[in-house]
Amino acid sequence: MCGRFTLKQTAAALAQAFELETVPDLAAQYNIAPTQMIATVLHKPESDRREFQQLRWGLIPSWSKDPSIGAKLINARAETVAEKPSFRSAFKRRRCLVLADGFFEWQKKQNKKQPFYFRLQNEKPFAFAGLWEKWQSASGEEIASCTILTTAANELLEPIHDRMPVILAPEDYNQWLDPQLESPEVLEPLLRPYPAASMTSYPVSTLVNKPQHNSPDCVVPINDNNT
Repeated sequence: MCGRFTLKQTAAALAQAFELETVPDLAAQYNIAPTQMIATVLHKPESDRREFQQLRWGLIPSWSKDPSIGAKLINARAETVAEKPSFRSAFKRRRCLVLADGFFEWQKKQNKKQPFYFRLQNEKPFAFAGLWEKWQSASGEEIASCTILTTAANELLEPIHDRMPVILAPEDYNQWLDPQLESPEVLEPLLRPYPAASMTSYPVSTLVNKPQHNSPDCVVPINDNNT
């Protein structure tokens, strides 16, 4: 699964990487956790352009009576996303890019879990494959939310965890965002493990275990014999 990630890039770097006209100034985030607002890119049909938008992490299906279900739907498995009732509508029509520059995964070691940080070797920002929904309560309250797709781990992740978030190749962004594409046969090939050779990882402090810790210390390498 993907339960924590980072986004430390400047607005200018994000605008360039994702071909956006405007990106607000964002505080560096070293420990993004579920239910927080996260940076995404959506395709806007009215302008036929990409647009930056902040969504709540944890997808709330439009038919749900209780928005708390979102905390359980932070990830969607690529292998079943086209059939699952919570995700199939969004998979067809409401896909997004979730902006990141690294993520965390935990390795079980005896009676504890050791966090590891994963990023691209070039340290550039990248996009997770995401889905989004707009939910409305009986009283008219609206919440726009999203989820991150996961797939089988690549060779770098395998010793740590058997799943990883889907990192899209930049050349696939337009296809993933295209609202005219609804066929699983076209979309599912994009949901593959990212090449391990383009990534790197290292153990980090267990500070990241608590969402209130949001500092550069969360991504500082440590000796994996210590926490």
